[in-house]
Amino acid sequence: MTTASGLMLNTTPVPHLLTLLIFLPLAGVGIMTFFRNDSQIKQVAFWTAASEFLLSLALYAWFDPATPRMQFAEVGQWIRTPPIRYALGIDGISLWLILLTTLLTPICMIASWTAIRSRVREFMIALLVMETTMVGVFCALDFVLFYVFWEMMLIPMYLIIGVWGGPNRIYAAIKFFLFTLAGSFLLLIAIIVLFVQGGHTFDIQSLSTVHYSPTLQAWLFWAFFAAFAVKVPMFPLHTWLPDAHVEAPTAGSVILASVLLKMGAYGFLRFSLPMLPHASYRFTPIILTLSVIAVIYGAYMALAQSDLKKLIAYSSVSHMGFVTLGIFVFNTQGVEGAILMMLNHGITTGGLFLCVGLIYERTHSRMIADNGGLAKPMPLYATCLVIFALSSLGLPGTNSFIGEFLVLVGAFLQTKTIAAIATLGIILAAVYLLWMVQRIAFGVPSQKTARLPDLNWCEMASLVPLLILVFWIGVFPNPFLAPMHTSVAHLFDQMNRDAVTSAGIHKSVSSLP
Repeated sequence: MTTASGLMLNTTPVPHLLTLLIFLPLAGVGIMTFFRNDSQIKQVAFWTAASEFLLSLALYAWFDPATPRMQFAEVGQWIRTPPIRYALGIDGISLWLILLTTLLTPICMIASWTAIRSRVREFMIALLVMETTMVGVFCALDFVLFYVFWEMMLIPMYLIIGVWGGPNRIYAAIKFFLFTLAGSFLLLIAIIVLFVQGGHTFDIQSLSTVHYSPTLQAWLFWAFFAAFAVKVPMFPLHTWLPDAHVEAPTAGSVILASVLLKMGAYGFLRFSLPMLPHASYRFTPIILTLSVIAVIYGAYMALAQSDLKKLIAYSSVSHMGFVTLGIFVFNTQGVEGAILMMLNHGITTGGLFLCVGLIYERTHSRMIADNGGLAKPMPLYATCLVIFALSSLGLPGTNSFIGEFLVLVGAFLQTKTIAAIATLGIILAAVYLLWMVQRIAFGVPSQKTARLPDLNWCEMASLVPLLILVFWIGVFPNPFLAPMHTSVAHLFDQMNRDAVTSAGIHKSVSSLP
């Protein structure tokens, strides 16, 4: 099987595996229409999502880490004029983001089992549709197909926040929608320009091999930046995130922080760097500066929060600053560290938001002052909270340490000053997270918190998979790093090839080292 650019795509022993992964959640939505009982609807939704996760494990089992080519490929004609194809495939950059998505969806359903009491069917449909769009974004190899999934994702998340959110949910949902829609409009313009300038094709791999003029690259870079930076979110386009997190239900916060934020960083890796290398190098100082500001600003704002969700939301701004920093230092350590940080942030921050949701169901308050001294009445809960907090601050032996270490090594190789400033973000993270843990777990319990019941087996089931990953990646990260080596090396090959062309040295791809 070949793309329009002539690049071979690997196939899979299971035909249409990626199509199955994308549309299996919609099949679950269809099955739900035959049930009226809320309990049955929840079970259908959960087992659909669980089956999706088990099926996605085949991606890792059959993934070939030795080739940079897209794997599990599917290519078919969708629209003839203009030429739009149904093209799917994954590499080492997208593999872990798909597995993270399929893992967290059933966990979110468990977390919503008792928390969501109204319009249960509609809520589960929104989660399953969201899963379809997220997996589709990470699999799409046609720009129009990518954009369709990218935009469709807004609808279920808007509904999750606006229907099942807190008192200010409408404001938060509209703010989220407008910010992301504005960036997506510029993304659409950039896609059309690429179609015209790149040979009248929407094939992502073909467009990545075309040389664009430095001026055009500059305009396209900032159009891409507007769409992807809002999603990350990068400073100063982050203001929608705290509101969305505070108002969203627990499952919405988990999906938003763990997966949706990664779409922006994925966009930089999939489109900005390989298609626009000249502009990426040219504007690196600006991106690195914004990344470091996000690291320090997010951590500083987290220090000032009394609301648990806002604290974690601002910590996400800080940690995603490390991700963009790693991407734009342009070396293997930084990019691989950024990809691993995306996975680790999804695991750790997802766990923290689950912990906030669990205590909110008991006390109906997210304020730190109202939830003190939980170690004695809720030892299991306190243990989980402490582990996720230590992971978030990058304690050696936990998952986040590996990603942050690689990013800082990559930043140090690029510029020692940036690396030194970014290190302050880790120190500040230790301050606000340990301060939070000290008050929540080891503070003085109130009359209300002293009688709270500890986690039950269902609640533990939502946290245990994430706890296992915290220590697995922290102690033995190689199985998670190995699949991305070749894909990251291929990304730099694409960027260097364009640099050679820009310098006026015309060589065939096969003659390049």
